[in-house]
Amino acid sequence: MKAVERRLLGLLPRRVVAVLGVLAAGQGVLLVVQAELLVRAVAGLEAGPLPWLAGAVAVRAVLAWAVTVVAGRAAARVKRGLRAGLLGVPAGDAGARVTLLTRGLDAVDPFFTGYVPQLLAVCVVPPLVLVRLFTVDWASALVVAVTLPLVPVFGALVGMRTAALTGRQWGLLQRLGGHFRDVLAGLGTLRAFGRTGHQSVVVRELAGEHRRATVRALRVAFLSSLVLELVCALSVALVAVPVGLRLLDGRMVLASGLLVLVLTPEWSPPGSMKSFKPA
Repeated sequence: MKAVERRLLGLLPRRVVAVLGVLAAGQGVLLVVQAELLVRAVAGLEAGPLPWLAGAVAVRAVLAWAVTVVAGRAAARVKRGLRAGLLGVPAGDAGARVTLLTRGLDAVDPFFTGYVPQLLAVCVVPPLVLVRLFTVDWASALVVAVTLPLVPVFGALVGMRTAALTGRQWGLLQRLGGHFRDVLAGLGTLRAFGRTGHQSVVVRELAGEHRRATVRALRVAFLSSLVLELVCALSVALVAVPVGLRLLDGRMVLASGLLVLVLTPEWSPPGSMKSFKPA
């Protein structure tokens, strides 16, 4: 975790982190319960578990809504504190300061409303799923445990590249904001000396550089998602193929095989993040 992320997490009250952790744990437990009920209904051709399954889905949706509300309020509180602190700092580069007070503080929202809840989900869901898999089929759980470290390794490699491009994009945005403010402040002087056309070209060039940097950062971000999904898909395939063969040979019960196939995609960080998105 980077220093800036640790500092942002330090701004969150421990009570908020504890509440988000409890909500994440509740969602993780309900995820396993939901898988159990679904497998029982499908494998046993029973309608009895369906009302309980619907209830589990509804409670998970309520918990997801609660996570959104708690994280959103915490983000707003932190932004107010950061804005007050920035306004109390002696003025330096006015353009960069305006950019930081607007676009910079707005970028804090996804960290608290998306990253922090998903971080807690990743800390809770994979261990729960792994423990349940070990109780059902130790061979599948062993494959999952071996392939689990591949996801953060590939994620870190792609994330370092994305961080470099994002830093360049932010620097260009600060330059653009500072230059545009200086142009507005000196617009009368520029008109007097006939230099407005030249400054329009400069602003257009800076905007073009920022646009190209944004596209490069988005391209790498999309590729990072593709890499993580590919690694997780290969890991799931390593579990699904042996399970399918054992089901065909009759060496595995249908209920156990279905439970393994339902829970395996949920151990991965992308899978757990999708499961914890608000309904």
